[in-house]
Amino acid sequence: MNEHAAPPPPVEDFEAVEPRRRPGLGAFIGSLFRMRMDKSRQRLILLGAVFLGLYGTIGGRLVQLAIAPDNPQSLRRAAGESIAAARPDIVDRNGVVLATDIRTVSVFAEPRRIIDKDEAVELLTAVLPDLDPRELREKLGSRRGFVWIKREITPRQQQEVHRLGLPGIGFLPEHKRVYPNGIAAAHILGFANVDNVGIAGIEKYIDNLGLADLNGAGFSITAADLKPVRLSIDIRAQHALRDELFKGIEKFKAKAGAGMILDVNTGEVVALASLPDFDPNNPVDALAPDRINRIMVGVYEMGSTFKALTTAMGLDSGKININSTLDARQALRYGKFSIGDYHPTRRVLTVPEVFIHSSNIGTARIALGVGVNGHKDFLKKMGQLDRMRTELPESAEPIVPARWGELNTMTIAFGHGLAVAPIQAVAATAALMNGGKLITPTFLARTETDAAKVATQVIRPETSEAMRYVMRLNAVKGSATKAAIPGYFVGGKTGTAEKVIGGRYAKNRLFTTFMAVAPADAPRYLFLTVLDEPQGLPETHGFATSGWNSAPVTGAVIERVAPILGLPPRFEPPAMPFPLMVKLGAWGTR
Repeated sequence: MNEHAAPPPPVEDFEAVEPRRRPGLGAFIGSLFRMRMDKSRQRLILLGAVFLGLYGTIGGRLVQLAIAPDNPQSLRRAAGESIAAARPDIVDRNGVVLATDIRTVSVFAEPRRIIDKDEAVELLTAVLPDLDPRELREKLGSRRGFVWIKREITPRQQQEVHRLGLPGIGFLPEHKRVYPNGIAAAHILGFANVDNVGIAGIEKYIDNLGLADLNGAGFSITAADLKPVRLSIDIRAQHALRDELFKGIEKFKAKAGAGMILDVNTGEVVALASLPDFDPNNPVDALAPDRINRIMVGVYEMGSTFKALTTAMGLDSGKININSTLDARQALRYGKFSIGDYHPTRRVLTVPEVFIHSSNIGTARIALGVGVNGHKDFLKKMGQLDRMRTELPESAEPIVPARWGELNTMTIAFGHGLAVAPIQAVAATAALMNGGKLITPTFLARTETDAAKVATQVIRPETSEAMRYVMRLNAVKGSATKAAIPGYFVGGKTGTAEKVIGGRYAKNRLFTTFMAVAPADAPRYLFLTVLDEPQGLPETHGFATSGWNSAPVTGAVIERVAPILGLPPRFEPPAMPFPLMVKLGAWGTR
């Protein structure tokens, strides 16, 4: 062994100095594949995170839409003026509620938030079957931010719609107008539409006072903020009047009828009914032609009830006095026209006799004595030639002759040739009873002191006493006996007018009227009944004139209503009810 030979290198040195071998092609490709796999995995993870975030956002928004409450103020702004605003209660003179608001809800949609329009239509029409699917689809397909689906739904319907869980469908609280007494006083109250806007009657009057302007200006008004509107109506008398009127229409087979009770000292309308009527809770029939308020909107020739105005005109003018006589022995001729009496007496009559016999001839002579101009002036003063304005927006213009000559004065004197709204005739007749003061009727509560401030003296008190006297005399001896209810000292006047059909008077188509005052010695109330085309009955001997139908209906109203209105019966007549008439020795007082 050569000790000088070099020792072998260590193993590690050998490996370090050993030449490196280059990797093969397969190894390179494998490495490259592993690198691509790593990058793809990172991209997939990133893409998955993006999609997870996107779907999480959408899901979260859906949950939010489903459970988050809507902003009421923004929704109300979107609903705009169509949302039903609060209205004040309407009460009768005794505080009984006639109209009030209740809380209800309406269902709406925000079309831009509806995800599946067809599904929403299908589900909503299943729950609310009265919806029109086509119309609903059009609403939901619009780009509007707010649409009504159904107004004033029931609590059960609200619950069923809520269970559907449809995004973009919600509810808004509203006010619904209700009328607890139903059809009673319908023509006085009118009604409010689905937006709680007054459409007719006192409801429209309330809006005309500025309620609609306040709501339109964005003021948040609740019913508690509004003072109740107190009417002059007594709902007890209203029910009784309508009931007796309904019975009368059925009994005498009339087409329609109307009635009214007026406080002659205040001008307050205590009751008013016109049949057929409607239910303001569901006023689908309100616009039907036969549902008009005949007291306010209808204009009619009032027949012989107008003779009270003519008689008062003659007495107040001084042309006649209570003891004057008028010739009714034969018909009164004017050119080719002849005026006669329905029940001719063919004799000279005193003024009270002209009234109780309802003489057309005698009444026409009174008017001719005053003259055409005097007659027109008197009727103008009594409010018969102009439209009467009250709180009710509905009123009618009287039909006045275009050319008014002597013949017109003769016929208008006994109630033919001039058509007025019955409330006008009632107001004028009340002035004849209350001492001569014309007071515009009101449907709001009013005191006698307040009434005196708006009253106009139109005839002398002495003339008023004379008219009360002849009205009472007619109930004792004349055509008003069927309304003379014992204990109430009733006075009255009948009126029967032939209706104008096709430009001619139809003798078998009558409009009958009756006016009564109680008590006649110290008047409190004036009662009116009108019947449209009543028929004769066996018990009326075939007659269809006012004394046989409107008069007994009025008597039934008086008998039923007088105790309600604080008129106790007096079975002993007043000792000296008409002292001036006794002093003058008027016919019938002897």
